[in-house]
Amino acid sequence: MGYTGAKEADLMNILTLGKHVHERREALGLTQVRLARLANLSRQTVQSLETGSLKDLGFERVARLLDVLGLSFDTLSLAARQRKRGLWMAAKTSSVSYAGELTEGMLEQALATGYAPSGYEAHIGHLLDEAPVSLVIMAVEEVAALEHKAPTDIWRNVAMLAKTHSDSRRTFWV
Repeated sequence: MGYTGAKEADLMNILTLGKHVHERREALGLTQVRLARLANLSRQTVQSLETGSLKDLGFERVARLLDVLGLSFDTLSLAARQRKRGLWMAAKTSSVSYAGELTEGMLEQALATGYAPSGYEAHIGHLLDEAPVSLVIMAVEEVAALEHKAPTDIWRNVAMLAKTHSDSRRTFWV
């Protein structure tokens, strides 16, 4: 009987995780396919988790998924993520190898429109090819809020930018 209770508790935990993943994915404007790609999982895994039909998901895969979504293990909270300045960090990261600095405002405009500022195309490519996925996601989320746009609109712009400025992870963002 104790074993059944433990199994039910585990199932309840994975059901709760699936609910949080679904809500956060939708809030970020991500499709199951895109989330799966960003977290290096299959779409079927994401779908099964969200629908509650997944029985187990290893710690490493859960950690990767939560990192992409900006959630933490303790309470599945966004508090730590919201204290970070994702757009600023992304702009700094994109400028690390270049003399000219891509500003927060310039990156916001690029993500909001899908067009890289003239002379900063390499910065955008560097961001999309080299930055941690969670950092790009933070920037997308922040731009969506600042621009009063749906995150899905910003993701379309990321895909446009990737088609013209990304080399190694072009298909990753599309």
